[in-house]
Amino acid sequence: MEQIYSIRPLIAVLISLVVVPIIIASGNRPNWREAWTFLAGIIKFGIVASMVSGVLKGHIYYCRLVKIAPGLSIGFRVDGLGLTFALVASFLWIVTSLYSIGYMRGLDEHSQTRFFSFFAVALSSTIGVAFASNLLTMYLFYELLSLSTYPLVTHHQDEEAKISGRKYLTYILSTSIGLVLPAMIVCYHIAGTLDFTHGGFLAGKASPLLLSILLLMFVFGFAKAAIMPLHSWLPAAMVAPTPVSALLHAVAVVKVGVFSIIRIFTGVYGVSLIKALHMGTVIAYICAITIVVGSLIAMSQDELKRRLAFSTISQLSYIVLGISLLTPRGMIGGIIHIVMHAFGKITLFFGAGAIFVATGKKYISELDGLGKKMPLTFLAFFIGALSVIGLPPTGGFYSKWYLVLGCVDAHQIGLLIVLLLSSFLNAVYFLPIVFRAFFGSPSDHEEIGVREAPKCCVIPMIVTSVISILLFFYQGVFYRLISIGLKF
Repeated sequence: MEQIYSIRPLIAVLISLVVVPIIIASGNRPNWREAWTFLAGIIKFGIVASMVSGVLKGHIYYCRLVKIAPGLSIGFRVDGLGLTFALVASFLWIVTSLYSIGYMRGLDEHSQTRFFSFFAVALSSTIGVAFASNLLTMYLFYELLSLSTYPLVTHHQDEEAKISGRKYLTYILSTSIGLVLPAMIVCYHIAGTLDFTHGGFLAGKASPLLLSILLLMFVFGFAKAAIMPLHSWLPAAMVAPTPVSALLHAVAVVKVGVFSIIRIFTGVYGVSLIKALHMGTVIAYICAITIVVGSLIAMSQDELKRRLAFSTISQLSYIVLGISLLTPRGMIGGIIHIVMHAFGKITLFFGAGAIFVATGKKYISELDGLGKKMPLTFLAFFIGALSVIGLPPTGGFYSKWYLVLGCVDAHQIGLLIVLLLSSFLNAVYFLPIVFRAFFGSPSDHEEIGVREAPKCCVIPMIVTSVISILLFFYQGVFYRLISIGLKF
């Protein structure tokens, strides 16, 4: 592959950081503040998208900022895997910014300027992780994301938000500092580099026992992936405003966790080494437990956002399980599930927020008959649910189909059963929500003039639900980017 020096990765990372002071300065003029947010989002997505054709041709764009020591630097590198993640995150920032306007204004939320400012910092951190050229750069932006999302999680500033925020930081920071940082130091000590390399850089550098321990430290240390038992921060973080839950806990934060693990598998260890260590199956079954238990807990939740949160915990482990299969179709299925789950789950979160803005209701038991008053919201919610379940004609079917094929290729019948059982459980806890909304007996909202949420809430939800359907038919670009990134 040809490596091409370019400042585009750097600009893509920095653009939303640069706009933060302007957003703050425009705090007293909301229309200008949000216009700057949109402008930065459009520029960021445009820069990211401009690298697609080159990467599809086999190019890798790189930009090294500073060399700290031999084999240790801070820089960016754009390949198929990072570009896939960056495309999804940068596009959904634009959509979520529109949604945030309808949500935050509809509820007359306080501190909206602070909200949009930290939102922008979080997106810079996400793209930084996606384009990191080595483990050190990825770690720095991973931690920046943790710190920048704390004010978003605690936005309401009440006692519940403060408790949830402390739990969020405790889980996310303690695991990364206590597990990832020492593992990274050991890797540099034994290998002399932290640069991501196809096939990894640890083969033959240490004993199998040490390498296995380091791998587990990375998997559990990147706790944003919410693998059990390091998962309870995610439901606690649902105390945040719904736009935060939607983008950061359906796309940015949680996907940064699983993407970091993907980089460990592909750029630090390599498929051959993990196979030799026999660790793929171990991690896959750890994920299988998370998938099933997360689904079972989701079924018992009456609060809509908490049900979505436990569903996310389960779905994230699909991605890590797919990578752990170490087969081409399994790995492609796991990584492309980042895309499919992002659009399906953000649609569901948008729906939950729209319901709350329009009615003030957040419990599933309160939704009977509401679909007749909010048909667009619940139709979009239904499409998002189909995608997360993995049913056609939505993109979720494509990724789960590849995961199933990956299990067959790896001769892992037990994991295949887990995937099928989980999809059934997904249907059990999502479809009754839609059924009771459209066919349940109305309670108290039929006479109080309930209607759809503001257009800024409804339009983004329609956009993401339509894309969830389009991804069933048109996912070729992502498939090619991932295949090039994995060099299959």
